[in-house]
Amino acid sequence: MASRPRLRIAVDIGGTFTDMAAFDEASGRLHFGKALSTHGRLVDGIQATLDSADVDLRDGHLFLHGSTIAINTLLERTGARTALLITEGFRDIYEIGRVNRPDAYNLFFNKHQPLVKRSLRFEVSERLRADGSTHKPLDEDAVRELARALAGQGIEAVAVLLLHSYRNPAHEQRVKAILQEELPGAFVCASHELSQEYREFERVSTAVANAYVGPRVSKYLGELDAHLGERGFDGDFYIVQSTGGLFPVEHAKVGCVRMLESGPAAGVIGAQALCAQLGMGDAIAFDMGGTTAKAGVISDGRPLTTGSALVGGYERALPIQIPMMDIHEVGTGGGSIARVEIGNALRVGPQSAGSIPGPVAYGRGGQDPTVTDANLLLGRLDADHFLGGELKLDLEGCRRQMAERVAGPLGLDLTAAADGILRIAVTQMSHAVKAVTTERGLDAGSFTMVVYGGAGPLHASAIAREIGIRKVLVPYAPGYFSAYGMLFSDLRYDYVRSVFRKLADVSFEEIEALYRSLEDEGRAALAQSGVKPDGVVIERAADMRYVGQEHAVTVDLPLLHFAARDREAIKRQFDELHKVRYGTSAPAEPADLVSLRVTVLGTMKKPPRHSVPEGGTKPDPAALRTVKPVYFAQGGWADTPVYRRDRIRAGNRLSGPALVEEHASTTVLQPGDELRVDELGNLQLSIGSDRT
Repeated sequence: MASRPRLRIAVDIGGTFTDMAAFDEASGRLHFGKALSTHGRLVDGIQATLDSADVDLRDGHLFLHGSTIAINTLLERTGARTALLITEGFRDIYEIGRVNRPDAYNLFFNKHQPLVKRSLRFEVSERLRADGSTHKPLDEDAVRELARALAGQGIEAVAVLLLHSYRNPAHEQRVKAILQEELPGAFVCASHELSQEYREFERVSTAVANAYVGPRVSKYLGELDAHLGERGFDGDFYIVQSTGGLFPVEHAKVGCVRMLESGPAAGVIGAQALCAQLGMGDAIAFDMGGTTAKAGVISDGRPLTTGSALVGGYERALPIQIPMMDIHEVGTGGGSIARVEIGNALRVGPQSAGSIPGPVAYGRGGQDPTVTDANLLLGRLDADHFLGGELKLDLEGCRRQMAERVAGPLGLDLTAAADGILRIAVTQMSHAVKAVTTERGLDAGSFTMVVYGGAGPLHASAIAREIGIRKVLVPYAPGYFSAYGMLFSDLRYDYVRSVFRKLADVSFEEIEALYRSLEDEGRAALAQSGVKPDGVVIERAADMRYVGQEHAVTVDLPLLHFAARDREAIKRQFDELHKVRYGTSAPAEPADLVSLRVTVLGTMKKPPRHSVPEGGTKPDPAALRTVKPVYFAQGGWADTPVYRRDRIRAGNRLSGPALVEEHASTTVLQPGDELRVDELGNLQLSIGSDRT
């Protein structure tokens, strides 16, 4: 008798498509599903994705989820009517920010726009000292009176930032309790719940962002939780954090801002797992979907992370001070709209056609040509085989709209217009890769670029040539890779405490006690989890800087340094990282410990390695689906063989030009490129030169 499926189900919602990957722990099988994202009720798109793969939620014991709902709410400014309570005298720090002017010579430069207008920022009579002791007691009666006044102003969410609460949260805890009593229906967020680091501007920005997205995100997660229950799912529901780790949905409903980059982070985790399988230490994880393109880095087998991020771009960004994957994102995807602006300038993105109406090719009412439409016109997509033939593309509609809106106004033919769109898109996407490599002091050309997302393999070769990368890897099922990466995620809890100690003078007993207390918090959180991990892994790091510096860098610190009480080893590690990041270091200068960081991982059972049968150097003739004209910038139109990925085997080799088609993606080999299929079924590309 066959055993009942025991599924670990992962669903990732993007701006255009919703992807699903399910791992049957009983049989070891993988299931994949894809459907257009629904923007009215997101759960409808999730169910459509499950139905497309014939996955029954009653067979699931673990449901993992990543979504763009939090980041989109921030970027689109569609969050809750939010108020801010802040220590007396500090009402305007959220608007003043860091007083930096990143675009110094721009006369029309505008600062960031706060999520809470000034009339909804209120001062609280209280004050703590920097050591956490009380300088001025909290005026609870005034807080209660203020809360009652807010009740009549339609406030949906309240953020609380009191000075030095990272040292002593007592005042914030009391203010939150009063607000919950007087505003029982409001979402209330206190800064210490998210960040226990110094820097009041970054902490208030984080708390406000969490409050701003909180009502919408928590409502959505509640609806999804209810939907799962209605469909018979009785397992555990976990959300992917921006670190790529998992945490329970109950925690996500409170710390919504922790899932800002959940989908992209899961993709990096999948790339890390692939690197481990291949014994590859360094890689760039590049994800291109329908709306955006994202890049992250795996260095020495570990993803690069950061303690904060800027949402909205450096110039007008609002900082979010939580641990997250170090990912850079640009508004260029398959659905990015191409348009002719004043002065006959061709611009691509960041506006996207999304899933509704979608690119012109989808035949759902879209009128503006997109990157996807350009690929169809150049022969890189097939109108009758997109998504395995499930979605027929409108080639004539693409020609008509491209001629009317781009080619005609620019005086170009259709081919030149479509090629121009792709050239601009490739340049923009290369900026995402440079932002996480070159700008971090890393040589992008020495990395292998792992490319995924439905649109990633279409542009991988062109992006690699733009940057000087010579090796590209397209994994198994790239169109579902972020969802697939969630299956490799572990339970994860991150903790940080600001300490401000000179490394030369610090007491190892004190630091060890602080680290131990953070680790105990993580172990306790794992113990409360409904899912029992296979094991527990503890990682330590510290934010360090040279004495007299303002900003710090995060240094991973092996436990053996503490066992040996080796200050010199800690200092050397900091010097080496500073050299990589900034091109200089000062080994003779003293260093500060600014903050201590701990990551507690509850490791999960991983899916088995995917493999494909062995074959010869030449692919089976049955793998060749057709030969058709495809346009390449360096050679014009060329008769190009099109291969079915499910028919190629380990050891097969192909030379460009060629296309490799699969259900949710197409890999483009340009003239001069060489492809080899490895034992895991990955497509390993050696990138040629535009001079080939």
